Amino acid sequence: MKKYKVGIIGATGMVGQRFSLLLADHPWFEVTTLAASARSAGKKYKDAVGERWAMTSPIPEKLADMVILDASNVEEVASNVDFVFCAVDMKKDEIRALEEKYAKAECPVISNNSAHRSTPDVPMIIPEINADHAKIIPAQKKRLGTKRGFIAVKSNCSLQSYVPAIHPLMDLGVTKVLACTYQAISGAGKTFKSWPDIVDNIVPYIGGEEEKSEQEPLKIWGKIEGDKIVNTQTPSITSQCIRVPISDGHTAAVFVSFEKECSLDEIISRWENYKGRAQELNLPSAPKQFLHYFTEPDRPQIKTERNLENGMAVSIGRLREDSQYTIKFVCMSHNTLRGAAGGAVLMAELLCAEGYMD
Repeated sequence: MKKYKVGIIGATGMVGQRFSLLLADHPWFEVTTLAASARSAGKKYKDAVGERWAMTSPIPEKLADMVILDASNVEEVASNVDFVFCAVDMKKDEIRALEEKYAKAECPVISNNSAHRSTPDVPMIIPEINADHAKIIPAQKKRLGTKRGFIAVKSNCSLQSYVPAIHPLMDLGVTKVLACTYQAISGAGKTFKSWPDIVDNIVPYIGGEEEKSEQEPLKIWGKIEGDKIVNTQTPSITSQCIRVPISDGHTAAVFVSFEKECSLDEIISRWENYKGRAQELNLPSAPKQFLHYFTEPDRPQIKTERNLENGMAVSIGRLREDSQYTIKFVCMSHNTLRGAAGGAVLMAELLCAEGYMD
């Protein structure tokens, strides 16, 4: 595999910081450009981030002295890279316009942002679930008038914990899903230092999160029809999203109804043996085992499971029959690794391996 030159747009934010750690020693990708807002441009990365560095590991040495470019100077950034990872903190319409500018400058965009998730010809890929949605990219290029440039997005971090667990059961005729998510503060770009009021507290509202949790899976499970991805109509999904005093890791309590009968042992077997395209291609960031089931009644737990397989696995436990739905279970994933930067890096690896970056 050739080395790709990559840039991180929004490098100073929490997800951008996570990108810098994941990409500093990546076997396929070499970070050649860091970009952020005009107020950070011209500064060394370590100076621009300063005390806002929120990771437990230090700033990568090879990136610390890299001078940050202004992300709005699209041609300058695009000329230095083969593609970019985007994790900017801007208004949605501004993000949409910026990402499209990069794509039209023939620079593919791997986005962590939500701005283009509902755009019908922009694939929203979880590599183990809907890798085939990359096939919509030629239609998007045709609309944009580009040869290389396109946008691909990763899905919301909250549904990364429960959609992977439901996916191997879809052929049973899943009709209804109820998912209550308990989400870490890093999902809001916060630490306990920057958000002391969350300590010993729960906030029962995360703006826009429930809508994303209910709608985005329908696109992930949708089908390509002509020049767009058409959302599936089933299952019916309802959710509650709650912010809890956890640094990293989103947990979900999930209830599922399906039409066909299936034993609990068969469900666990499906989870433990499930492999997707990321495992078939043996991508560098892919977990060897995507879904891990724990038999202990008090697992999975955030502290012991969030970093499983470098934070890229999904942990499941407490599967049992339910009086209102068919089954219920609990699952958990690392929100800034599997759910954000790590999921985007894995998607980029998939698109490189499948030839979309050439």
